[in-house]
Amino acid sequence: MTATARILVATDVVGDADLVKKLLRDEFDNVAGSTDQDRVIADFEKQRPEVLVLAFNGLEKAERYYLGLYRLSALVHSLPHRTLILCNKDDLRRVYELCKKEYFDDYVLFWPLTHDAPRLPMAVHQALRQLAASGTGAPTVAEFAAQARRLSAAEALLEQYAARGGARIDDASRSLEQAQQGIGLALDGFSRQLSHGDLRGLVDVKDAPGFQREIDRLKTGEIATRLGVVAAAVQPVRDWAGALKEELAPQFEAARALQTLAERVRPLMLIVEDDEYQHKLLRHLLRDENFELLFAMSGTEALATLRKRKPDLILMDVGLPDIDGMEVTRRIKSVDQFADVPVLMITGHSDKDIVVQSVRAGATGFVVKPFAKEALLAKVRRCVSGIENHAPNTVGKT
Repeated sequence: MTATARILVATDVVGDADLVKKLLRDEFDNVAGSTDQDRVIADFEKQRPEVLVLAFNGLEKAERYYLGLYRLSALVHSLPHRTLILCNKDDLRRVYELCKKEYFDDYVLFWPLTHDAPRLPMAVHQALRQLAASGTGAPTVAEFAAQARRLSAAEALLEQYAARGGARIDDASRSLEQAQQGIGLALDGFSRQLSHGDLRGLVDVKDAPGFQREIDRLKTGEIATRLGVVAAAVQPVRDWAGALKEELAPQFEAARALQTLAERVRPLMLIVEDDEYQHKLLRHLLRDENFELLFAMSGTEALATLRKRKPDLILMDVGLPDIDGMEVTRRIKSVDQFADVPVLMITGHSDKDIVVQSVRAGATGFVVKPFAKEALLAKVRRCVSGIENHAPNTVGKT
């Protein structure tokens, strides 16, 4: 219920925290404050807020506080919450830009305290509604599109298996024919040996023509009949394989229609890299691909971004300015919602220790700088199509 929603007011001024809590407690029962710099992480992880109110008297303090949470807390990136900044008019434009970029969720022009007292609790209500809407568990359009892209490969895969099955049925039929011929030749050879007296010490054939007639009857009767039964048993399998594609034609037509729709939804790739030149380079290399690119300059920014959007693939630089790429990957993989998102590590070399640590962190594979375009594209395509295996690979110039 809204009244019992967990709200945390963070600031470095006790009086400001008391003021904000007082304004909120008329409508919300579970409002806590955090004013001790040494208890920032402990307060957040204890309260586990659904709405975090940043009530600092300067935007820089609010940014520093929130970045600190992402650097030091192992919980903040996995806890669904909304951020609300209380700002002054001097910071208004900058706060607007940050919310527009989704670094924070919303803001209230609060300092100095205005006469619009209900604006603050109303913003909290709105934040809780947004949180509830995003937490319904319903699949997103991007998730539908990802499944449609995988489904579209089923028809081609089935055709491959049908072709292999048909080839094996043909092989089996030829083997039966060869077996029948071989048995016939073997019996004829045995008959000649007996008729010519080659096996006189074992068998004495008194009527060679009659014996040959019996051999012929055995070949055309018993042996041919029994092999014919086996051949007849293979034919229904051949008929089933031939009819399977026709029977599934309506389903594959629907799959192709889904694929057409899926092509209109671009897979989202999150690139976590602190070098803007690499951003430009990757944008250039991927320009002809159907990807929506989202960039983060640090591990903290990447984790904050995941609160808003779930990417289909993450390119993660190993060396980041705040949290190293392996630790960011560990944190991402610890959240059930993101555990299935493939992560390709970006590294300048394929040092064995980095490979081992990254795999343990949950990385799918590697891309090595400087990038080799075709190898890079092949790698990301496999990841997005869902056929990438989990064995580490490196791509790049050797």
